[in-house]
Amino acid sequence: MAETLVRKRTYFWVWVALICLTGLTGGISFINLGEWSTAIAMVIAVIKALLVATFFMHLLYEKQKVVWIWSAVGIIWLSILIVQTMDDYVTRGFLPVPGK
Repeated sequence: MAETLVRKRTYFWVWVALICLTGLTGGISFINLGEWSTAIAMVIAVIKALLVATFFMHLLYEKQKVVWIWSAVGIIWLSILIVQTMDDYVTRGFLPVPGK
């Protein structure tokens, strides 16, 4: 099985990007962006996750389709969990609580 040789320089620059994005997340947390704070933090987190998956987990260099299929299944499953959690969280104020 032939493996793709990835240079250390690539890993270094991906690591630098991850550190910069982590610093950006920390810096943005001190700025009051209102309801956009969570959205911006989630976008930065998704970018960091994609960098880790593509370079450190070698998905960029993977030729087998089954690896891509299982990656897509994982992302779909995570999306289902997030949507169900947000469904519970968003609808809490709509239901009346007896006794109040």
